[in-house]
Amino acid sequence: MHSRDCVKVAVRVRPFNKRERDAGSRCIIAMAASSISIQDPRDPQCRRSFCFDYAYWSHSGYVIDDRTGLYLPEEAGGRYADQECVFQDLGEGILENALQGYNSTLLAYGQTGSGKSYSMVGYKPNKGLVPKLCERLFEASKENQDTRQCQGSICTRTVFFSMLEIYNEQVVDLLSRGSRPPGGLRVREEQHRGFYVEGLRTVPCDSAAQIEQLMEQGTRTRTTAATLMNANSSRSHMLIVLQLKQILSKESVTKQSNINLVDLAGSERQRSASSEADRLKEGTAINLSLTTLGNVISALADMAVGRKVVHVPYRDSVLTKLLQSALGGNSRTVMIATLSPADICYEESLSTLRYAERAKHIQNRPVVNESPTERLVKELKAENARLMQRLSRLGQDGRSANDETKEIRQLLTHNELQIRTIHTLWEQHLQEALKDWEQQYANITQERRMMQMHPYILNINEDAQLSGVVKLFIPEGEWDIGINEGTSRSISIKGLGIQQRHAVLKNEQRHVTLTPLKGSKVTINGRVVSQTTELQHLDRVILGSNCTYLYIGFPSERGANDWSRYDYDYFLSELAEAEGIHLGENSTDSCQTDPSLLAVFYDYIRLMPLVAEANQMSQELNKGVEFKLEIKNLVLSDSKGHDLEKEIVCRVTSTHSKQVWVWSKAKFVNRKFLMEEIYQKHLEEMKGQNTEEGLSTAALPREKDPFWDPVEPLLLGTAHLWLQSLAFRIPVDEQLEVLGSEGSEEAILQAKLIPCTPDGLPLGEDEILIEPSELLGRRLDVQLVLEQCFGLHWIRESRDRGIQIGFHLFDSASRVYTAAAWRHVNPMLRHTVHFASLNVSQQLLDYLQTSAVLLELWGLQEGCASLVSPLERARGNTEGIFIIDLNGMADTNVQPADCLEPNSSLSRLQRDLEEQKRVNNTLLKENQRLRTQLNGGDSTRSRSVRPSCDAEFARSLKRFYHSMTSVRAQLQSLQRRRPCESCDLLGLRLFVDEHSGMLKDFSENLEQSVSALKHDVATIVRRKRERLGTWS
Repeated sequence: MHSRDCVKVAVRVRPFNKRERDAGSRCIIAMAASSISIQDPRDPQCRRSFCFDYAYWSHSGYVIDDRTGLYLPEEAGGRYADQECVFQDLGEGILENALQGYNSTLLAYGQTGSGKSYSMVGYKPNKGLVPKLCERLFEASKENQDTRQCQGSICTRTVFFSMLEIYNEQVVDLLSRGSRPPGGLRVREEQHRGFYVEGLRTVPCDSAAQIEQLMEQGTRTRTTAATLMNANSSRSHMLIVLQLKQILSKESVTKQSNINLVDLAGSERQRSASSEADRLKEGTAINLSLTTLGNVISALADMAVGRKVVHVPYRDSVLTKLLQSALGGNSRTVMIATLSPADICYEESLSTLRYAERAKHIQNRPVVNESPTERLVKELKAENARLMQRLSRLGQDGRSANDETKEIRQLLTHNELQIRTIHTLWEQHLQEALKDWEQQYANITQERRMMQMHPYILNINEDAQLSGVVKLFIPEGEWDIGINEGTSRSISIKGLGIQQRHAVLKNEQRHVTLTPLKGSKVTINGRVVSQTTELQHLDRVILGSNCTYLYIGFPSERGANDWSRYDYDYFLSELAEAEGIHLGENSTDSCQTDPSLLAVFYDYIRLMPLVAEANQMSQELNKGVEFKLEIKNLVLSDSKGHDLEKEIVCRVTSTHSKQVWVWSKAKFVNRKFLMEEIYQKHLEEMKGQNTEEGLSTAALPREKDPFWDPVEPLLLGTAHLWLQSLAFRIPVDEQLEVLGSEGSEEAILQAKLIPCTPDGLPLGEDEILIEPSELLGRRLDVQLVLEQCFGLHWIRESRDRGIQIGFHLFDSASRVYTAAAWRHVNPMLRHTVHFASLNVSQQLLDYLQTSAVLLELWGLQEGCASLVSPLERARGNTEGIFIIDLNGMADTNVQPADCLEPNSSLSRLQRDLEEQKRVNNTLLKENQRLRTQLNGGDSTRSRSVRPSCDAEFARSLKRFYHSMTSVRAQLQSLQRRRPCESCDLLGLRLFVDEHSGMLKDFSENLEQSVSALKHDVATIVRRKRERLGTWS
């Protein structure tokens, strides 16, 4: 019975990066001992806690040693966890397990940029777990060998190194010297070995320096493969396998253990791909490995707590096949989960913590891997000795035994070959590896010599470990740069959007210029260039869609500045600034910016290269589709004026049919993965390598095409029609500006709110209220009238389109839509809806005073069904009135069915009677007040001044309101009036003159209205004083 061993989980928190510091990010993670808590930046009271085997605080409390460049704790015993601290806890344990003969696995998990590569590989002198583990492995081998020699025992240790990458469910050998096979290497299964990669190159190593060199070679291959496959390192998994073989002479056994070091793809890819449904498949081959890994971990965690699990899906992906022994099998496993402490990364960090929480429950069954190799050799030698004696006896006896002699000699030869193979296999492999190492060393020496002679461009990658790996030198003369490899004066690069001859680099008289060729895309320092440009030291160059390079000038120009600050984020920030998005140092208010808004902007920047790649694939596949990022709800607000939650969407436009779709971020990312699969298939078809069954990219049906979707109504923009005037029963007549998601003007909408009688007749001036509280408990009828739309930008783009307006009021459950208006830039709507509250509640009154009707402009396209109001759910009566404010009706035990009579004429007569009663009661009260005023004393007279003055003041306000209605109409006319785009200078002068006249009329009318109000107020005050003087 094998002993059980739980997966050990460590969590590490990195410092803020430059982008987070510039944005004024706040730390939301706290750590105490081995527990860690994370705070929701939107709700400070919401804090989630987790507990793990190890917790490393590497966010703050460190200094950089000037002499060595190491990151060290500020003070001895400080909480900062440096690379050595992490290795002592995790690396030493992995090494000890391997030396004892156990398989060991280290998994690094976290979002892109959270510090996985720094923890695994390190940066400059701050070496990570992998190089430190290799160094200690060979040191331990030497120490152990010296100890055993003293004890009279011999221990022979051999180390084999292999390095592979999994992308799109294809295995790439990063140490292969040959061409990459179509479809990658195959994963096979044997009963004793389990899953393994067929044809994977394993290189013997006898020093840590050799392993370091092999890692550099693998990194270079990985960078090149990523460019060729249009892949990104954050979407691929990297596996390093160290095979340790120990031959113990005294015990006559061999211990063989595998150390698997796994750098998993960015965890945000899995979250994005699974967060929203799509008509096409999710979890494509690119996402399949991470998705399946999550399913395997969840299943194993459920098994560990006693839940019944029918199936653990190891076989569903390449990654989980190769990690089967590490997860629930024969291995001792450690997972290190890396986190960003910034508030803008809350969702990703919380997802990582939950993932790690599940992983710590997994139980493995590790065993020591021993095989009797030396015993086999001794047995073979003993058998040979017996065969030799038998052969000699046959010769002494002189008997004729040709057949038996032949058989014995064959057995001798076979056994000798087996012994020789066991003893010489390691030496042969080592000699081959040494030859490769010498060749690579010569290449490195040549590269360093070239760096001191010529300018060059070096690659920049999202993964810092892959940056600076590829150097393309620019000797003196003229050089074609592109796919073409046929000439001696060419610099070959491959990638998405790279032409056969993409650009020309010229090095002449110590000046380097770059000239884009026709049809090629070249971006320098964030700006697209089309003419010859002289390159300056540290210029940022992007060729095609995703080939990013940094230009390094002549040695005399380089000075002491470090190019490492020009990382991948720097390139993206430049591109974002070119599109008008300024973050970081140029953002003066960044410290006060909402973290959720900053997170949206950073999402925008991260998605920019994906959109560029999607556009390039669309162009090369002749799809006729353009992609553009937008920030949804950037300037829009809800009915109370509060900002709506921002999110990234992708606007997709067909250049042929002018059809438009709006995809969410998750949907676009999923579609982008599908596009990559189709694009790779297209490239294989072009090369004649596509032997798989299925449809070609040219014959792909529309239903399976990731570039296409069925058309749906699109929300183009919103307008606010504020309701405050209704609290005074004052009508509203507005011309509203409909704003798009990013603040662009989509149309002008003429809308009215008319307080009316139950019959729909407008109320007179005498019905205007002075105090809104007078509405409480009374009936309120309002007509919302949508007259016309002006200047529809949506229709201007394509005449085959239509629009609808949608809205709802207060607690009405149904959204009301106007009839569809097609093919008119200024369509007449003439849509009227009658709303009524039978008993105005305080909630409705508050709503009227603080809220607006949100009028939504919806765009329709050919083949798209119109939006329909669900009338069967509408609370309307037989007269077509929508009843709102049911709470007010419930307070007085009035239900809609009780109020609605089948005979509409009888209902009107009853309402008229009630109105006459109300007027009669009012007149009676007024008569009583007048009698009291005539018969009362001085004190009564003084009290009557205020009602009289209030009545006069109310009439003055009514006159001022009516005069302001025309002033408001003039103002809206001025706002709408714009010069024609094709106007010449004379036309502009005429426009200015006419505009000035309208502005003069507007100011005169406004001044007259204000003067009349001042005059009325002064008259009321004078009369009040006269009355007070007369009565006194």
